[in-house]
Amino acid sequence: MKKISLIAATVALGFSVESFARDQIKIVGSSTVYPFATVVAERFGKTSGFKTPVIESTGSGGGLKLFCKGLGTEHPDITNASRRIKMKEVKKCSKNGVTDITEIKVGFDGIAMANAKAGPALELTLKDIYLALAKVVPADPEGNTVKPNPYKMWNEVNPNLPAAPIVVVGPPPTSGTRDAFNELAIERGCKKFPGRKALKKKDKKLYKKECRGVREDGPYVEAGENDNLIIEKLVADPGALGVFGYSFLDQNRDKVKAAKVDGVFPEFEAISSGKYPVSRSLFFYVKNAHASVIPGVKEYVKEFTASKAIGNNGYLVPKGLIPLPENERAKFEKDGKTLAKFDSSVLKKK
Repeated sequence: MKKISLIAATVALGFSVESFARDQIKIVGSSTVYPFATVVAERFGKTSGFKTPVIESTGSGGGLKLFCKGLGTEHPDITNASRRIKMKEVKKCSKNGVTDITEIKVGFDGIAMANAKAGPALELTLKDIYLALAKVVPADPEGNTVKPNPYKMWNEVNPNLPAAPIVVVGPPPTSGTRDAFNELAIERGCKKFPGRKALKKKDKKLYKKECRGVREDGPYVEAGENDNLIIEKLVADPGALGVFGYSFLDQNRDKVKAAKVDGVFPEFEAISSGKYPVSRSLFFYVKNAHASVIPGVKEYVKEFTASKAIGNNGYLVPKGLIPLPENERAKFEKDGKTLAKFDSSVLKKK
C-alpha cells in the first residue's frame, strides 16, 4: 500500500518513477538563515539516517523565486527567508502549481549597522539612516516635497556625526536583509517627517517608492549575498559601515563593532524584546507535496523546529539565533510535525 501511494505521489508531482532518484533534500534562500540551516542539516545528516541536505545561499528573494517555479525534483523542497513571503510570491507559486506550503518561523534577528573596530563609535537614528541612504529625501522641513538625495557626508545628515563620507556596504535587492532593512530602518526614518507619513494614506505606491528606495549614486555599495565580503570591505575601510544580521555580527566581534540605532545596540535581549528598532523574524517555507515524496523532509522540519534546536537553550542560540517565546515556538514545533497549509490571508492584513 505504501508503494502504491508513493508512486501516485510521484506522478501527481510530475515525477516519473525512474526520475525519483533524488534522495537528498534541496534547500535554497536567505544568507541570514543559511548558517542556522547548515548546522541543522549537518546534525540531521549525522543522526537521522537520511543524507545531509544540500543548501544554497541565494538570498530570500532569489530563494523564493526558485521555490515558486514549480513542483518536481528539479525544484527545491525548502526555501529559507529572512522576511515573510510576499503576496506576489504566493501568487507566483500558485501559478506554477505550488499551492500547498507550510510557513515555519524559527526565531528573530536584528539587522546591525557596524564598522571596523578601528573606526569611530557611531550613534545613529532611524532619521539619520533614511537621510543618508534614501534615493529621495525631503526638500522641506515637513517632508511634503522631495528631492534627489544630495548628502555625501555624515555630518550633512546630522551635525553630531563625523565629517566623513557616507559609505554603507550592504546586500542587494534579492536579499531578505535588504528588504527588511528598507522597511524597518529607511521607511521608519521616512515616517519621522509628517508629510512623508501622510503620503501613505494618499498614495501607497508612491509612498513605498519614496520611503523605501535606496540611492544608487555611490554611498550605498552592494556586496552581493556574501556577508564575509562585507566584513572584508569594512576591515579595509574603517570609515565604512556594513549592513548584516546580528548572528554575523556576533561571529565577527573581533573585527567589527555595532552602531547604536535610536540609542540601542543590537544585542540579544534588545532584539528579542523588540527594543532594538531594526529587528525581524526568520522563516523557512516547505512544499508539502514534496514532503510526501522526498525522503527526510518531514524529519528535517521536525529537527529544525524542535526545542533542542530553536528553544531557549537550543543548539542554534549560541550561533546567534534569537529564540521565539516558548508558546509561539511550541506552535511551530507542532506545525512542523503536521506541515500545516499556509494561510496567505495573513498577508492581506498588512
